[in-house]
Amino acid sequence: MIVKYFSFGISVVFISFIVGMIMTALIRKTNFYNKTLSNLNFIKNDTINTLIGVGAIKWIVKNTFFKFLNPKIKIDRKLNISYLSSLRSEMTKAEIDHIFAFIFVLIFVFLKIYRQEYLFALIIFLVNIIMNLYPSLLQQQNKRRLDQLINRIKKISI
Repeated sequence: MIVKYFSFGISVVFISFIVGMIMTALIRKTNFYNKTLSNLNFIKNDTINTLIGVGAIKWIVKNTFFKFLNPKIKIDRKLNISYLSSLRSEMTKAEIDHIFAFIFVLIFVFLKIYRQEYLFALIIFLVNIIMNLYPSLLQQQNKRRLDQLINRIKKISI
C-alpha cells in the first residue's frame, strides 16, 4: 500500500512540474513576478540550508539525470553581467516553477487529509518537499551566490 502512495506522490509531483511552468508563464510579465517573486528568500542563512539538507539535493541535481532537465542553468566561462543576469533570470523561473508546483501538490495533500488518509497525505507531502520545495530553496541559494558574483564584477568594472 505504501508503494502505491509513493508512486502516486511521484506521479502528482511530475505533473505539478508542468502546472508550475504554465503558471509561471502566465504571470511572468507582471509586476508581482518581477518585483516580489523574483526576489524571494525563504531561508537567507546558508548554514540553515546545510542543516536541512539542501546540499544533498544539490549533489543529486549535479550528479544524476536531473542535470539534463534544465540545461540553461549552467554557469559558463563568460562571466559578464548580461550573461549572469540572464542566468539569474532562468534560475528565478525554475524557482517559481517549483513553488507553484509545490502549491499545486498541496491541494492533493489537503484533499487526502480531508478524506482522513493521513499516511497517504504524509507520503505525498514528503515527496513534494524533496522534489519541489528543496529545488526551490537550492535555486534561492544559487541566486544569492550569483548576486554576490554580479556585485563583485560590478565593483571591479567601476
